[in-house]
Amino acid sequence: MRVTVVERVPAEEMRIEGLTGDAAIAHALKQCDIDVLAAYPITPQTIIVEDFQKFAANGEVQTKVIPVESEHSAMSACVGASAAGARVATATASAGLALMWEILYCAASLRLPIVLTIANRALSAPINIHNDWSDSYGARDSGFIQLYCQSSQEAYDTTIMAFKLAEDHRVLLPVMVCIDGFILSHNVERVEMLPDEAVRNFLGVRDPVLPLDPDNPITMGPLALTDYYFEIKEGQDRAMDAVPEVYKEVEAAFEKMTGRSYGMFEKYRTDDAEIIILTHSTPAGTAKAVVDVLREKGEKVGVLRLKMFRPFPAAEVAEAIKHAKAVAVFEKCRSFGAVCNPLALEVRAALYDLKERPMVTDFVIGLGGRDVPPTTIVEGYEKTKEYLAKGKAPLYETLGVRK
Repeated sequence: MRVTVVERVPAEEMRIEGLTGDAAIAHALKQCDIDVLAAYPITPQTIIVEDFQKFAANGEVQTKVIPVESEHSAMSACVGASAAGARVATATASAGLALMWEILYCAASLRLPIVLTIANRALSAPINIHNDWSDSYGARDSGFIQLYCQSSQEAYDTTIMAFKLAEDHRVLLPVMVCIDGFILSHNVERVEMLPDEAVRNFLGVRDPVLPLDPDNPITMGPLALTDYYFEIKEGQDRAMDAVPEVYKEVEAAFEKMTGRSYGMFEKYRTDDAEIIILTHSTPAGTAKAVVDVLREKGEKVGVLRLKMFRPFPAAEVAEAIKHAKAVAVFEKCRSFGAVCNPLALEVRAALYDLKERPMVTDFVIGLGGRDVPPTTIVEGYEKTKEYLAKGKAPLYETLGVRK
């Protein structure tokens, strides 16, 4: 399946609304004309499914909405529906994603193009309903594509593009669309929405490769021991390798239709930056504001906001940051027992083969929804300058935590 040729939608045909991140995703799912949505409520994702169920109750969609008894069941129902050829979505967060864990691997290994929207939330214990990235980062090796959004507009756009990316026959992998819980999921922002017809023309109808058919029965996901398991994983890996190129095609078509694009990452005032702040999701917006102020003071600093975490665009990221003296990574996740944390691990690996590479500092921020004010970003920036002067930095450290 190739990307559909589309034309620019006139501005007067767009609809402007104030929507939370959750509501923006719900509206996108509505316009994507999905066949099945199976989900279980969990804060701060619940609004996505609540809003969508209103659309279904009002007859605005023909989707089969399945209220299941758990997130494990939700993803299981999605696997069955997607295997039958349906366009399928679900939503979750935190412990709900953890309960899906077994079936995440099933969905990816069966090459099912399910879109899973996540309002990122901390994992227990203790119970915490606020934002960090420990839930989806923990699933980074599940075989899902992972895309992270900074705004409600981006959440809307990315949800639409996710189906096009997942269903492409060069990919056929499930996609996580991630937004920061409460910070974005419940925050109202301006969202420019496409006409329903434009979204449907952009996506087309799903073209399943080998759907389950009662009249022509096949076995899907049977036992595979030493004879074929390795080859199945090799095919899955090659599909992941194809993602960046297909994503660029999908986004180019979407940009032609809307004028909006995001890339695998966004560079903000990085061209001459000596220190680059690297993060994603809502902390990136704070970082950009900090950079603007620091630039006024003569500091050569910029931001690289990552959008695609899986697959990690290592070569492209390395090219974008290799000229800097240092890269300050800010991430909302702790990888216990690792030499540093997930995002910094990827950045250090991406830079490893360079003969000359920037220093990498790794700052853990915002766990459990702890506020990340501009002063936290400034603190990390100043520490990075200090470490540059010393010629050595710790593998990671925490910011904004009581000592």
